Amino acid sequence: VHAFCNVQTLITNGIVLMSEDIDVNDESLMAIERKEYAVFKELLCMIPSLEARLMESSEEMVTTMAELIQKGINGAWADDTKGVKIAIIDWITLKGQSLSPHIPRNVKSGRGFNHERTGALLCPTGLDWANIEMRTKLVNGQIQVAGDQWPVFLYADYTYDVEDPWNSLLHSGLLVSAFKHIFTSPSSVDQEPKATRSGNAQIHGMHSMTKASITYVATQVRPSHVHHMFV
Repeated sequence: VHAFCNVQTLITNGIVLMSEDIDVNDESLMAIERKEYAVFKELLCMIPSLEARLMESSEEMVTTMAELIQKGINGAWADDTKGVKIAIIDWITLKGQSLSPHIPRNVKSGRGFNHERTGALLCPTGLDWANIEMRTKLVNGQIQVAGDQWPVFLYADYTYDVEDPWNSLLHSGLLVSAFKHIFTSPSSVDQEPKATRSGNAQIHGMHSMTKASITYVATQVRPSHVHHMFV
């Protein structure tokens, strides 16, 4: 529902607004409050009987439920991170070739700007990875990458259009592979899903990509997140 929310705060504020019979589109709420209240409402829809249990439980029990939900979120995030960290080596290796030097699947070192392949994918748009001087500055930290400098791996075919920065943004094959790995099944990355159990998308009633799901996948792949994929 919201990958970065504090569940305890979300539920506490949501209960208060719901008890006051506040509508999610109430103009008396600030934009961020309306958004968080909408997330709270969505959470109630996702978990059967959660609303009834919250309204009839003590404050201590509500806190316990929030902690359990938060634990589930953190666990799912960790599982996705672990799975993508391993599988991403195959996705970034060009067909019929091998990475040089080799990158161990379960080791973080040797990635990032320290490796030719991962460095090229991480290179911010507007910078030229082929420029040795620029590459050296990225490696030794002389060039600090700002949050608004998107890496080239977010674009289809890893190609950035200077004239139209929005063209093919978030359409890269790397993101598609990560999305399939997380929301359908790891085997669906290279072929039609053959898993015998339901994937995350089916379990949660997802019928299409959403802004939130694409953002979640991007943060699983992008190294600026605390769980580094390339670094």
